[in-house]
Amino acid sequence: MKNIKDLDSDEDIRFLRRREPFKFMLWLGIFGMALMFFILTFIYSTRRDDADWVNFPLPLAFWYSTIAIVLSSLTLHFANSAIEEEKFLRYRWLISSTFTLGLVFGLLQWQGWADLQRVGIFLNGSPSGAFLYLISGLHLAHLLGGMLFLGYALIEALRYRQYLDSFIYSVNPPNQLRLKLITRYWHFVDILWIYLFCFFLFQHT
Repeated sequence: MKNIKDLDSDEDIRFLRRREPFKFMLWLGIFGMALMFFILTFIYSTRRDDADWVNFPLPLAFWYSTIAIVLSSLTLHFANSAIEEEKFLRYRWLISSTFTLGLVFGLLQWQGWADLQRVGIFLNGSPSGAFLYLISGLHLAHLLGGMLFLGYALIEALRYRQYLDSFIYSVNPPNQLRLKLITRYWHFVDILWIYLFCFFLFQHT
C-alpha cells in the first residue's frame, strides 16, 4: 500500500493537513468513553455492600460474545494486512468476517440479557443487575456505532471487485485513513469489553 507520506500532489498535501483533526477527534472520543465506563464501573463496585445487592453468575452467552469480539479484532487486523499486501479477495473475506462477528456479538449480548431475565435479574431490580444492563447496553451501543462505519467499509470492499479498482481504492489516502480509524476504534471497543467482562466476572464470583 502506498505510504501517504510519499504523496506530493496538492490534493494529498491538503489531505495530510486535514487528517490530524480526525485522529485527534477519535482519540478524544476514546478518552471520553474510557472515562465514562471507568466511572460507571467504579460506582458499580461501590454498591456491592448494599443490602439489595444480588449476586448472580454471568450468562454463558457473555462468554461466547467475548470470544466473538476477540475474533473480530483478529480478522480486522488481518484485513489490514491483506489490503496492504494487495490481497483484495482475502481482504473482502476478512472484513466480511469482522462485520459478521460484530453481529454475532450483538446477538449474544441480547441472548445474555434474556438469560438474566429468565433467572429473575431485571433492569429495574437490584443495583447489580441494573448496572450490568446499563453498562453492557452502552458498550453495545458504541459497538453498533462502529459497525456503521465498518459496514460502509464492507460495502466499498464489495463494490470494487476488479483488481485495478481495488488497487486504486486501497492507495487512496482518505480510504487508508478511514480504515485505520475504524480499526483503532474497533480494537478499543474490543479491549473495553474484555475489561468490562473481567470486571463483571470479578464482581460476581
